[in-house]
Amino acid sequence: MEHWTIVGIVLLILVIAAIGVARPWGEDNWIKDSRGVWVRHGNPSKVPDYVKEQQKLIDDALVLYSNSLVSGMEFDSQCLGVAGGYAIDIVHVPRSDEDDLAENQCLEFLNGEVSHFIELDKKGNVVRIA
Repeated sequence: MEHWTIVGIVLLILVIAAIGVARPWGEDNWIKDSRGVWVRHGNPSKVPDYVKEQQKLIDDALVLYSNSLVSGMEFDSQCLGVAGGYAIDIVHVPRSDEDDLAENQCLEFLNGEVSHFIELDKKGNVVRIA
């Protein structure tokens, strides 16, 4: 082989190695979006347990929302209940002062029984998880 061919092959190997170090294949890349929801970033090979746990919490919150909707509840700023240790609240988008009133928040959150919450809008979309 000529000298330049060997140099080219070595450079190609170094470039491939650098790409592999910068972004390993199959790496689980999950980030929290502005709402606090875990979302895919890149092409992760699997769903980590912490993401599955949050997805189940969101599903449970949506069950509370659906049950309230079916029962004829009119949504405003209010508590829907607790699911998986999270208070589930309906809030305005954008938030209003009404959302911060104690009577519109879950008692379990206010008295410290739960320390996290999921906020949904009137249509059942996740607004924030904290």
